[in-house]
Amino acid sequence: MIVELQSVWKAYGEGEARFWAIRDAGLMIQAGDFVSVVGPSGSGKSTLLHMLGCLDKPTKGTVLVDDESIDRLTDRQLSLIRRNRIGFVFQQYYLNECMTVLQNVLLPLELAKVKDRKKKAAEALASVGLGHKLKAYPSELSGGEQQRCAIARALANSPEIVLADEPTGCLDTETGEKIMDVLTDLNEQQEIGIVVVTHDEVVAACAREEIQVRDGRIS
Repeated sequence: MIVELQSVWKAYGEGEARFWAIRDAGLMIQAGDFVSVVGPSGSGKSTLLHMLGCLDKPTKGTVLVDDESIDRLTDRQLSLIRRNRIGFVFQQYYLNECMTVLQNVLLPLELAKVKDRKKKAAEALASVGLGHKLKAYPSELSGGEQQRCAIARALANSPEIVLADEPTGCLDTETGEKIMDVLTDLNEQQEIGIVVVTHDEVVAACAREEIQVRDGRIS
Protein backbone atom coordinates (compact mmCIF):
# COMPACT_ATOMS: atom_id res chain seq x y z
CA MET A 1 0.00 0.00 0.00
CA ILE A 2 1.24 3.48 -0.87
CA VAL A 3 -0.41 6.71 0.32
CA GLU A 4 0.86 9.87 -1.33
CA LEU A 5 0.09 13.54 -0.83
CA GLN A 6 0.69 15.75 -3.86
CA SER A 7 0.66 19.53 -3.26
CA VAL A 8 -2.01 19.12 -0.57
CA TRP A 9 -3.60 22.16 1.05
CA LYS A 10 -6.22 21.94 3.80
CA ALA A 11 -8.26 24.90 5.04
CA TYR A 12 -10.79 25.24 7.84
CA GLY A 13 -13.34 28.02 8.24
CA GLU A 14 -14.72 30.50 5.73
CA GLY A 15 -14.01 34.08 4.68
CA GLU A 16 -11.75 36.07 6.99
CA ALA A 17 -11.82 33.18 9.48
CA ARG A 18 -10.31 30.76 6.96
CA PHE A 19 -7.16 29.07 8.23
CA TRP A 20 -4.73 26.93 6.24
CA ALA A 21 -3.77 23.98 8.43
CA ILE A 22 -1.73 22.30 5.68
CA ARG A 23 0.13 24.19 2.97
CA ASP A 24 1.47 22.57 -0.20
CA ALA A 25 2.38 19.25 1.46
CA GLY A 26 4.05 16.48 -0.49
CA LEU A 27 4.68 13.13 1.19
CA MET A 28 4.70 9.40 0.40
CA ILE A 29 4.18 6.62 2.95
CA GLN A 30 4.23 2.90 2.23
CA ALA A 31 4.23 -0.40 4.09
CA GLY A 32 7.59 -0.90 5.78
CA ASP A 33 8.27 2.80 6.41
CA PHE A 34 8.72 4.15 9.95
CA VAL A 35 8.27 7.93 9.99
CA SER A 36 7.89 10.43 12.83
CA VAL A 37 6.11 13.75 12.31
CA VAL A 38 7.20 16.46 14.74
CA GLY A 39 6.43 20.11 15.25
CA PRO A 40 4.91 22.57 17.74
CA SER A 41 1.25 22.51 18.76
CA GLY A 42 -0.98 23.82 16.00
CA SER A 43 1.61 23.21 13.30
CA GLY A 44 -0.66 20.86 11.31
CA LYS A 45 0.68 17.47 12.42
CA SER A 46 -2.69 15.88 13.19
CA THR A 47 -4.28 17.33 10.05
CA LEU A 48 -1.46 15.78 8.04
CA LEU A 49 -2.23 12.43 9.66
CA HIS A 50 -5.92 12.82 8.78
CA MET A 51 -4.94 13.34 5.14
CA LEU A 52 -2.76 10.21 5.16
CA GLY A 53 -5.55 8.23 6.81
CA CYS A 54 -8.19 9.32 4.29
CA LEU A 55 -10.22 10.70 7.20
CA ASP A 56 -10.67 13.98 5.35
CA LYS A 57 -10.19 15.29 1.83
CA PRO A 58 -7.88 18.16 0.90
CA THR A 59 -9.11 21.62 -0.03
CA LYS A 60 -6.59 21.63 -2.87
CA GLY A 61 -4.17 19.04 -4.18
CA THR A 62 -4.40 15.26 -4.41
CA VAL A 63 -4.32 12.30 -2.03
CA LEU A 64 -3.46 9.04 -3.78
CA VAL A 65 -3.93 5.49 -2.49
CA ASP A 66 -2.02 3.06 -4.68
CA ASP A 67 -1.88 5.72 -7.43
CA GLU A 68 -5.65 6.34 -7.37
CA SER A 69 -7.03 9.71 -6.25
CA ILE A 70 -9.40 9.44 -3.30
CA ASP A 71 -11.60 12.00 -5.08
CA ARG A 72 -12.55 9.18 -7.44
CA LEU A 73 -13.50 6.81 -4.61
CA THR A 74 -16.94 6.48 -3.05
CA ASP A 75 -17.52 6.96 0.67
CA ARG A 76 -17.89 3.18 1.01
CA GLN A 77 -14.60 2.54 -0.78
CA LEU A 78 -12.83 5.02 1.50
CA SER A 79 -14.47 3.42 4.53
CA LEU A 80 -13.16 0.01 3.47
CA ILE A 81 -9.63 1.41 3.05
CA ARG A 82 -9.74 2.88 6.55
CA ARG A 83 -11.22 -0.29 8.02
CA ASN A 84 -9.09 -2.90 6.28
CA ARG A 85 -5.80 -1.30 5.29
CA ILE A 86 -5.04 1.47 7.80
CA GLY A 87 -4.89 1.19 11.60
CA PHE A 88 -5.38 4.20 13.86
CA VAL A 89 -3.94 4.77 17.35
CA PHE A 90 -4.75 7.93 19.30
CA GLN A 91 -3.49 9.63 22.45
CA GLN A 92 -6.74 8.70 24.19
CA TYR A 93 -7.36 4.97 24.20
CA TYR A 94 -11.10 5.05 23.35
CA LEU A 95 -11.74 1.64 24.90
CA ASN A 96 -15.26 0.59 25.83
CA GLU A 97 -15.18 0.29 29.61
CA CYS A 98 -18.10 -2.17 29.58
CA MET A 99 -16.23 -4.63 27.36
CA THR A 100 -13.33 -6.92 28.12
CA VAL A 101 -9.97 -6.46 26.44
CA LEU A 102 -10.81 -9.25 23.99
CA GLN A 103 -14.25 -7.77 23.23
CA ASN A 104 -12.72 -4.34 22.52
CA VAL A 105 -10.36 -5.82 19.95
CA LEU A 106 -13.10 -8.03 18.53
CA LEU A 107 -15.43 -5.12 17.83
CA PRO A 108 -13.95 -3.92 14.48
CA LEU A 109 -13.64 -7.55 13.34
CA GLU A 110 -17.28 -8.19 14.10
CA LEU A 111 -18.30 -5.06 12.20
CA ALA A 112 -16.27 -6.31 9.24
CA LYS A 113 -17.67 -9.86 9.67
CA VAL A 114 -14.18 -11.32 9.57
CA LYS A 115 -13.82 -15.10 9.80
CA ASP A 116 -11.98 -16.61 12.79
CA ARG A 117 -12.24 -13.21 14.44
CA LYS A 118 -11.79 -14.40 18.03
CA LYS A 119 -8.53 -16.12 17.05
CA LYS A 120 -7.32 -13.01 15.20
CA ALA A 121 -8.20 -10.74 18.12
CA ALA A 122 -6.35 -13.02 20.55
CA GLU A 123 -3.31 -13.10 18.24
CA ALA A 124 -3.30 -9.30 18.00
CA LEU A 125 -3.36 -9.03 21.78
CA ALA A 126 -0.60 -11.61 22.13
CA SER A 127 1.54 -9.61 19.68
CA VAL A 128 1.49 -6.62 22.06
CA GLY A 129 2.02 -8.70 25.20
CA LEU A 130 -1.58 -8.84 26.42
CA GLY A 131 -2.33 -12.48 25.68
CA HIS A 132 -2.87 -13.09 29.40
CA LYS A 133 -5.35 -10.20 29.83
CA LEU A 134 -8.15 -11.27 27.47
CA LYS A 135 -10.84 -11.30 30.16
CA ALA A 136 -9.72 -8.13 31.93
CA TYR A 137 -11.62 -4.85 31.67
CA PRO A 138 -9.94 -1.54 30.75
CA SER A 139 -10.29 -0.28 34.33
CA GLU A 140 -8.11 -3.19 35.44
CA LEU A 141 -5.27 -2.22 33.11
CA SER A 142 -2.47 0.30 33.50
CA GLY A 143 -2.23 3.20 31.07
CA GLY A 144 0.44 1.42 29.05
CA GLU A 145 -1.66 -1.76 28.90
CA GLN A 146 -4.67 0.23 27.72
CA GLN A 147 -2.61 1.78 24.92
CA ARG A 148 -1.30 -1.66 23.95
CA CYS A 149 -4.91 -2.84 23.79
CA ALA A 150 -5.70 0.10 21.50
CA ILE A 151 -2.74 -0.87 19.32
CA ALA A 152 -3.99 -4.48 19.18
CA ARG A 153 -7.39 -3.18 18.07
CA ALA A 154 -5.68 -1.18 15.31
CA LEU A 155 -3.82 -4.34 14.24
CA ALA A 156 -6.80 -6.69 14.30
CA ASN A 157 -7.63 -6.26 10.60
CA SER A 158 -3.98 -6.72 9.57
CA PRO A 159 -3.45 -3.15 8.27
CA GLU A 160 -0.56 -2.27 6.00
CA ILE A 161 -0.02 1.11 7.67
CA VAL A 162 -0.62 2.27 11.27
CA LEU A 163 -1.06 5.99 11.99
CA ALA A 164 -0.42 6.94 15.61
CA ASP A 165 -1.29 10.40 16.94
CA GLU A 166 0.70 11.14 20.14
CA PRO A 167 0.49 7.47 21.26
CA THR A 168 2.68 8.13 24.32
CA GLY A 169 1.16 11.51 25.23
CA CYS A 170 -0.75 10.23 28.29
CA LEU A 171 2.02 7.94 29.53
CA ASP A 172 5.11 8.29 31.71
CA THR A 173 8.52 8.10 30.06
CA GLU A 174 9.23 4.43 30.82
CA THR A 175 5.80 3.26 29.68
CA GLY A 176 6.04 5.43 26.56
CA GLU A 177 9.33 3.76 25.68
CA LYS A 178 7.67 0.34 25.95
CA ILE A 179 4.89 1.45 23.59
CA MET A 180 7.47 2.62 21.07
CA ASP A 181 9.24 -0.74 21.43
CA VAL A 182 5.94 -2.42 20.48
CA LEU A 183 5.54 -0.20 17.39
CA THR A 184 9.18 -0.73 16.40
CA ASP A 185 8.79 -4.51 16.65
CA LEU A 186 5.65 -4.40 14.50
CA ASN A 187 7.50 -2.40 11.88
CA GLU A 188 10.58 -4.62 11.85
CA GLN A 189 8.92 -8.03 12.21
CA GLN A 190 5.71 -7.55 10.24
CA GLU A 191 6.84 -4.70 7.94
CA ILE A 192 3.83 -2.61 8.92
CA GLY A 193 4.27 1.03 7.95
CA ILE A 194 4.24 3.28 11.03
CA VAL A 195 3.66 7.03 11.11
CA VAL A 196 3.92 8.60 14.58
CA VAL A 197 2.89 12.18 15.29
CA THR A 198 4.70 13.42 18.38
CA HIS A 199 6.14 16.47 20.13
CA ASP A 200 8.62 14.25 21.98
CA GLU A 201 12.07 14.10 20.34
CA VAL A 202 12.87 10.83 22.14
CA VAL A 203 9.81 9.22 20.55
CA ALA A 204 10.63 10.78 17.18
CA ALA A 205 14.14 9.31 17.32
CA CYS A 206 12.69 5.78 17.26
CA ALA A 207 11.68 6.26 13.61
CA ARG A 208 14.02 5.86 10.65
CA GLU A 209 12.85 9.13 9.09
CA GLU A 210 11.79 12.37 10.76
CA ILE A 211 9.54 14.98 9.15
CA GLN A 212 9.25 18.50 10.55
CA VAL A 213 5.96 20.40 10.25
CA ARG A 214 5.69 24.11 10.99
CA ASP A 215 2.85 26.46 10.04
CA GLY A 216 1.34 23.70 7.90
CA ARG A 217 4.47 23.17 5.81
CA ILE A 218 6.66 20.06 5.69
CA SER A 219 10.41 20.54 5.89
